[in-house]
Amino acid sequence: MNNNWEYDYSELYHNQNQKSNPAQEEPVCSAAGGSVLDEMNGMPPKKHGTNGKRIAAVAALVIFCGAAGFGGGYAGYRAARGSAGTVIHHAAVQEQTESEPAAPGAALSIKDVAKRVGPSVVEVTTEQVTTHPIFGQFVQGGAGSGVILSQDGYIITNNHVVHGATQVKVRLTDGNEYEAKIVGMDAKTDIAVLKVEAEGLPAVVVGDSDGIEVGEPVIAVGNPLGRLGGSVTSGIVSALDRTITVGNEEMHLLQMDAAVSPGNSGGGLFNERGELIGIVNAKSGGENTEGIGFAIPVNTAVRVAEELMDNGYVTGRPGMGVTVIQITDPQTAYSYGVSQAGVYVRDVAEGGAAEKAGLKPGDRFVSVDGTAVSETGDVTGALAQHQVGDTIEVQVARGKQIVSASVVLEELKPQQPAPQEG
Repeated sequence: MNNNWEYDYSELYHNQNQKSNPAQEEPVCSAAGGSVLDEMNGMPPKKHGTNGKRIAAVAALVIFCGAAGFGGGYAGYRAARGSAGTVIHHAAVQEQTESEPAAPGAALSIKDVAKRVGPSVVEVTTEQVTTHPIFGQFVQGGAGSGVILSQDGYIITNNHVVHGATQVKVRLTDGNEYEAKIVGMDAKTDIAVLKVEAEGLPAVVVGDSDGIEVGEPVIAVGNPLGRLGGSVTSGIVSALDRTITVGNEEMHLLQMDAAVSPGNSGGGLFNERGELIGIVNAKSGGENTEGIGFAIPVNTAVRVAEELMDNGYVTGRPGMGVTVIQITDPQTAYSYGVSQAGVYVRDVAEGGAAEKAGLKPGDRFVSVDGTAVSETGDVTGALAQHQVGDTIEVQVARGKQIVSASVVLEELKPQQPAPQEG
């Protein structure tokens, strides 16, 4: 049985400068929040660059060169974070106030948890300018949720909520709205960090996801459907350490039965003490399933968020310097000019490990480290067993030949934004 897991992302579409009415053929967002209009609507792939040596397909992309991991606001906020001494409050150092009379560690009612944590969960709306070969240019919008990590304006959300966005806005429960900068994004864990210029924000108290038990009560707070900010649902922890694949990324998540809908992505999952224990990011996409939602454990989420705040990306991960794409059926393979289904090299980073080893766009993976490749997870799984500096043996099909290459893995680093002229 094929499980259908999907991100809880609400997609909104706003037309702008269109040459035709896009309602006749609505654009579709990828699971990671980026536009894949050509792939999903069966249009011929767009040609990028000067040589056109790129391959597209219906399947989602997996990026090994770290291109999707850098927000334009990172450099400035790294300095600001270091000088301002940004503080993330953990449950162990939580202080009681008159407005929160419960003793540390005491369980609260759902009503009291909602009152305590509600102001720490925000609405996140995004816009992305997209150009379609037929419908022209339009603004593609989306909505999700976020959680305030620090009083000085750092907000944690999902990578798939803000990936590809040209504009991000954050709305608090008090009605104040802010323009947000993307500090950093990490597709592997589906975590992103935003920064707004504000002080004294109601930061969340971070709990410990390692101490969670099955059956423990939980409360989810978010922005379902992109219009119902501050919605609260409750349930229990259904399972721990569920391994599921979402958007071609294998993740280890908490499972809960609190109701979540598109737009809940990036929202908070809280325990009965009002401590953040997870970041909601996925649900079952099946028609006959109910009460199956997932959240990123907060220990993972905060660790990645702190890396993004300090470095702009997660350090120490090995990569080949390629973007790969999985083509799953003969019809799609024919549409994009390849001979068969498989996992293909879509792009090769200039000067990266793969280019040095001789890999080229259009190569089809045959094996990595002696393991046959049939899906993108085979490649990511092989990389996960190695460290930066290791050499892996790769076989690819190029035309009618099988080509072997020794790739010395390099650290995944985000691509720097192009310098602004003038």
